[in-house]
Amino acid sequence: MFRRRRREQPDQAAEQEAAAPMRESGPWDADEPHPDNDRIDLGGLRLPHNPDFDVRLASVGDQHVGVVVLYDESSLQLQALAAPRSSGLWDEVRTKLASQAGVLHEQEGPFGPELSGEMRLDGDSRPARYIGIDGPRWFLLAVISGKAAVDDATAAAYHDFIKDVVVVRGDEPMAREEPIPLRRPNEPGGDAGEGPRFNPFRRGPEISEIR
Repeated sequence: MFRRRRREQPDQAAEQEAAAPMRESGPWDADEPHPDNDRIDLGGLRLPHNPDFDVRLASVGDQHVGVVVLYDESSLQLQALAAPRSSGLWDEVRTKLASQAGVLHEQEGPFGPELSGEMRLDGDSRPARYIGIDGPRWFLLAVISGKAAVDDATAAAYHDFIKDVVVVRGDEPMAREEPIPLRRPNEPGGDAGEGPRFNPFRRGPEISEIR
């Protein structure tokens, strides 16, 4: 004898969806469960609040396209890009970087395959690590250079920082590899859901710009 499966009530379905397991670490998508920590709301990125880091927006013209985080003779560049729904970008970007960025070799890192070696900058070279993370319809590229590229202790601080980043892709159509828009914390258009948890009277990163 077959019994008809009892139809799930809407509130029961909502409870099950809300109880989705949280991953151990990020970067997080804004729509998935993630820790309710203090973060700096930059629109397309929400960054961990760490008073030891100097956070700067990187701009091209009037558009903020990335973030530079300075710490202990090192820098971390972060850029979030729109990605196809069907596949990620890191395999493709990694191949391009290996042929263009300098003397690099592939190794396994805390976020999967990464590139490590020397990056060329204004005719000079500097140790660097390229980390890519594929998310749902977004791709996060992290470039660590300077001391942290060769010193594990300094690199670990940056790794922890990256693991608590939240990417806000949004629902609007975007071209492949188009930078996800960023903004200064005091500019309008932010998501009130996470912004108020940042205390403006507490010492923290100064948001300046690099053009």
